[in-house]
Amino acid sequence: MIKQSRIVLTLALLLAAISWEDQATAQVALPTASRTLQLSAFGGFSGVYTGLAGGKNFSITAGGDIGFLPYRGMRPSLEVRGTYPLNKGKIDSQKNILGGLKVDFLLNHSIHPYGDILFGRGEMKYGSGYPFNNSIYLLTTTNVISPGAGFDYDLSDNLSIKVDGQFQHWGYAPTPSGSLYSKVGTVAVVYKFNFAPRHRR
Repeated sequence: MIKQSRIVLTLALLLAAISWEDQATAQVALPTASRTLQLSAFGGFSGVYTGLAGGKNFSITAGGDIGFLPYRGMRPSLEVRGTYPLNKGKIDSQKNILGGLKVDFLLNHSIHPYGDILFGRGEMKYGSGYPFNNSIYLLTTTNVISPGAGFDYDLSDNLSIKVDGQFQHWGYAPTPSGSLYSKVGTVAVVYKFNFAPRHRR
C-alpha cells in the first residue's frame, strides 16, 4: 500500500499548482466562472478509537476539497483525505486514504456545517500480533466506508478551523463479526484558495 505521507504530499503539491495557475490567469479568464469552484486544503490531528480491544491512535489527517456551484443553500464537494498514526497505541494502528462526496450547508455566517460519505482503503497493523481464532494477526488491508459530519469556523477569508467526526466501517478484521467500527475525531486548519480576480491599478 502506498505510504499515506507521500499521497498527502502529492495532493498538497497538486492543490498548490492548480491555485497558482488559476491566480495567474484570473485577470484574463472569466471571473464569474472561476468563482463556481472552491478549492481548499486542510491538515491537523486526529484521535482514533480503533474499535479493537480499546485500541487508540494519535494521528495526523490531511486532505483537500473541490467545491462546486452552490444549489439551494448547499455546496457539493469532492474530498480526498488521508490519516496516518503518529502514536500507534498498544493494540493496533490504522491508516487510510479516503475520497468521496461532501455537502456544505451555507448558512451565511462564520460556521459552515457539513456532512460527508467517504470510501477507500485502510491498513491495520497489530504490533507484535493480535490473537484470534487460533491465529496471530500482524496486518490486514481492507475497504473502509466512512460517513461523518463536522463544521468549519471561519477565521478570515482564507483560514478556517475544522472540527470533524467520522464513523468508519472496516470491511475485514479479526473480530467475531469479521468487521470493525472505529471512531475518528479531527481538529484541523483549513486554507481556502482565493480565485477572485485581482484588479490592477
